[in-house]
Amino acid sequence: MAKRIGKILGLLVVVLTAGVFAIAMDWFGRPEVDGQRAEDPRPASVVAAQSQNQLATAANVGAPPSKQVLFGDFHVHTTFSFDAFMMNLPMAGGAGSRPPSDACDFARYCSGLDFWSINDHAENLTPALWAKTVESVRQCNAVAGDPSNPDLVTYLGWEWSHIGTTPDNHYGHKNVVLLGTEEGSIPTRPISSQPISGMAGGIDFPPVVARLGLWAANGRRGLDFARFLQEVADSSDCPDGVPVRELPTDCIESATTPEALFAKLDDWGLPSVVIPHGTAWGMYTPAGSDWRKQLPGHDPGRQTLVEIYSGHGSSERLPKWREVEVAEDGSQHCPEPSHGYLPSCWRAGELIEARCLEVGESAEECRARAITARQNYLTSRQAGWKTLPGFAANDWLDSGQDPDGFQPAFNFRPRSSVQYMLAIRDFSNPGAPKRFDFGFLGSSDNHMASPGTGYKEFARGEMTEGRGRAPGRPSASSGFFGSSSDADEPVAESVPYDPAGESPLQLFEMERASAYFVTGGLVAVHSEGRDRNSIWDALQRKETYATSGRRTLLWFDLLTPEGSAPMGSTVRADGLPRFRVRAAGSFEQKPGCPEYSIEALGAERVASICHGECYNPGEARRPITRIEVVRIRPQISENEPLDGLVEDPWRTFPCPADGSGCVIEFADTEFGASGRDAVYYVRAIEAQAPLIHGDNPLGCREDESGECVAIEPCGALTPQGDDCLSGAEPRAWSSPIYVDHASATESALASARGMAGAR
Repeated sequence: MAKRIGKILGLLVVVLTAGVFAIAMDWFGRPEVDGQRAEDPRPASVVAAQSQNQLATAANVGAPPSKQVLFGDFHVHTTFSFDAFMMNLPMAGGAGSRPPSDACDFARYCSGLDFWSINDHAENLTPALWAKTVESVRQCNAVAGDPSNPDLVTYLGWEWSHIGTTPDNHYGHKNVVLLGTEEGSIPTRPISSQPISGMAGGIDFPPVVARLGLWAANGRRGLDFARFLQEVADSSDCPDGVPVRELPTDCIESATTPEALFAKLDDWGLPSVVIPHGTAWGMYTPAGSDWRKQLPGHDPGRQTLVEIYSGHGSSERLPKWREVEVAEDGSQHCPEPSHGYLPSCWRAGELIEARCLEVGESAEECRARAITARQNYLTSRQAGWKTLPGFAANDWLDSGQDPDGFQPAFNFRPRSSVQYMLAIRDFSNPGAPKRFDFGFLGSSDNHMASPGTGYKEFARGEMTEGRGRAPGRPSASSGFFGSSSDADEPVAESVPYDPAGESPLQLFEMERASAYFVTGGLVAVHSEGRDRNSIWDALQRKETYATSGRRTLLWFDLLTPEGSAPMGSTVRADGLPRFRVRAAGSFEQKPGCPEYSIEALGAERVASICHGECYNPGEARRPITRIEVVRIRPQISENEPLDGLVEDPWRTFPCPADGSGCVIEFADTEFGASGRDAVYYVRAIEAQAPLIHGDNPLGCREDESGECVAIEPCGALTPQGDDCLSGAEPRAWSSPIYVDHASATESALASARGMAGAR
């Protein structure tokens, strides 16, 4: 009996000792918390001086002084986001916690923005994390100085992150940004794209073995990540069919389609804007995805802006090629190479056929295997590259990439591009065809709590998502994403992809994709003031433009007898539309940080979050080399081909080389006789500069015919300290001006009246 009691007591001692050890070692992890932020706004003299410099430049090009151009970033993640937390673990070469307070200080003192929004993924924003987000945003605004003239406006928001498995069920990612931050002016909770219970292969509480692995690779931060996953997994879904204000406060709300998201936002009845982003980014967008399916359910009152450029590249262009052919029944077929574009599915066939011949199979057999390889690639969608085990990233050359675009999104999807959106229409109601009439913006999509990273091209591993290989590690993506060389040797026959046991993250083709991450863009607004409501009003007018990260100044107006209509306007005309463009380049940057940033943050924090470099403008502006005009004439019938409807560029105008700015005027002499609507926007192109992952991110080596025959990607396997700089032309994109043809409008109304009479 005594022995048994002794054993029980001994076991209790062991358990208690283990418990004390677990607590001491934070075995159960620590919850994510916000940090401390600087307590003062930027000096008023600094903000005033920047405004005066801008006024002088505007006067030089004849722009009106009634509005000022303000710059911001509407796409920022912190380690309150699942992927940002993961990317900032030590095993990924990350720096650890990057809470919202870091983003506040970065926007104020590193990048020197005028406004920004927080957009962590709603899919993991538990009630506790949402409450911390709200409080952090309020604190950032509380230290901004005079609310009528703040140094920085911080908006509250989230990202609705939808990823489908097929073109039919994929809707992409959208940022929701709210006007208000006070009680009663914000939703109780963000709205996710899927219920917690439906996150297939996604977030779940890691078993003990996985927890041990996280601890071994990341120390206590790995255990914090395990707790993060546990808290999300323990969350409950909100019940369906209940008005949003009557839902429990401790559940996670979801909307699985854009229409459901719009309906929930309407139910809240609060001012908000919904911004699609990364639309052409093929990392997670299935080949063949088509924005036409989103047009019938489009909400023109909320979904008013689109992100044309981000740290994931540009989603602007509608090229002549397609990544896949889609038949009327939805089946997909691999197109042959054309217009300098090599489809990835076609490359899969080339690789298998060459390897098949190499191992001694017959030419006929190898041709058959190539056909199968192309179809296997298409069937596997985003994981198509996994159907060829043993082949390295370099074997794929530049397949799947837009060869002619400016810093294009990886694995570009043309039918999800912004130009495509503006060219298509929905004719379900012929008398009032539905269209997208977006304004443009740029942002960063940064996951290191760093709004506005494009002010300087440095520190690729922190200022972009293309982190590269950390010292002593094979790749920054190790442990999170799949490898393109799982087999010892390349296979001679394609292998159908089996997703069993793999996380959705392992579908991502990271080694080449890492070469396509850039520092990110900015949203610019023509605002009547620096305050929250003035900026919001500019967003509502769509008086916005995008930049690739530089603070280029741009004005684009339609000249009318009454004066002018700015970018973002919709006008009705039947005569000769005339336009004026004014532009001035961004400031050349001085090295280091301004003294006021160092005084506010301290040298250690400047090194930690600003990486020793801040927005630090000199006195000289960079030259604008040219203005490019894009004209789009949207469809006038359901089956009208898109060929020729997007003219890019339609006109090009050279600018003075002395950096004094650029003013040009032009007219569309074809508009009156065309009888159809037209959309116009402009690009202001700055002189070439060294950019991270600039004009040749894959390091293509071309043969005499210009075909890419070998690549040296500057990406996941490149040392983190290599900034991968190459020449490219920074730019700004104006929001479009939509000119509706009077006769086309009257014709549509007559058609509607005729159909009503027939019924």
